[in-house]
Amino acid sequence: MRDRDFAGQIGISEAELIAAHCGKGVTRINAHPDVIMPVATKLGEVMALTRNLSCVHEKTGTYDNYHPGQHAAMILTEDIDLRIFPNHWQHGFAVEKETENGMRRSLQIYDAAGDAVHKIFLRDSSNLDVWQDIKSSLAMESQDQTQVVSSRIPPETPKADPSKVDVLRKEWVRMTDTHQFMRLTSKLKMNRLGAYRIAGAPFVRALRPDAIDQMLQKLQQTGTGVMVFVGNKGCIQIHSGWIKTLRPMGPWQNVMDPGFNLHLRLDHIAEVWAVDKPTQRGPAISVEAFDKHGALIFQVFGVGKEGRDSRAEWREIVNDLDSLHMEAVS
Repeated sequence: MRDRDFAGQIGISEAELIAAHCGKGVTRINAHPDVIMPVATKLGEVMALTRNLSCVHEKTGTYDNYHPGQHAAMILTEDIDLRIFPNHWQHGFAVEKETENGMRRSLQIYDAAGDAVHKIFLRDSSNLDVWQDIKSSLAMESQDQTQVVSSRIPPETPKADPSKVDVLRKEWVRMTDTHQFMRLTSKLKMNRLGAYRIAGAPFVRALRPDAIDQMLQKLQQTGTGVMVFVGNKGCIQIHSGWIKTLRPMGPWQNVMDPGFNLHLRLDHIAEVWAVDKPTQRGPAISVEAFDKHGALIFQVFGVGKEGRDSRAEWREIVNDLDSLHMEAVS
């Protein structure tokens, strides 16, 4: 059983479970990304993992090109592309665990509630010679086996103000960058999902929940490049490229490609929206999935080409996805 699942089964957080093994294969480390990221660059090829309750995003590559920031930081490489929010990097551990495939080494970061924010797993090709030095340099003075965690903050429920829908639409068409959207919704005392629910055409289109699997299969068939965003409050991880191999298993749909794995709980998807935001480089078209609590599961954007934010092939795929109203008609 995976650590996260076992911890949930016995009623504790994953960080509490990991901390209980300090001194026995686990070393408590400084969790700040300004400390973690520079040493991660020394490890060579690794696997980066970022997840939320419904989706796991795994990328193989090397850490480099770190851009620190008090409120937001970034790793920008072709393979590992991260948006980091340091305030949520609260507890860190260097973990050595014997498995049926040999010793597995990782750096693991958790938030205040003890939920995983980001993990870095070493591979056979990683620079194992620096592992001991990294553990020593990052180690905290206290190696306490107990971990104090705070209560989980539930996801924000959808917030909308129908009386401001005209302002929302007016400001929406004036956007020149997708990052302006969150500032707009905040100014109007709304949030992402709340704004989608009232914006209407041509800005958004409600899709059937099974449109996500429909989209993944179409991406596999057409070889259309996309950007896949998966995140939590502390980290967003991005894959830019193709989806070639789909392997469904129970409620999970799995992308199993060299260098990129995605594990998605299709049964957690409650709402799906096709979204069209204007930018200076043309429309940024996305498909976004949310769970029953209103939490964002993942987003998919078209990969830009020749200075444009999207491709015609991606727009065509999105346009062909089944709208929610079609379910009521059938």
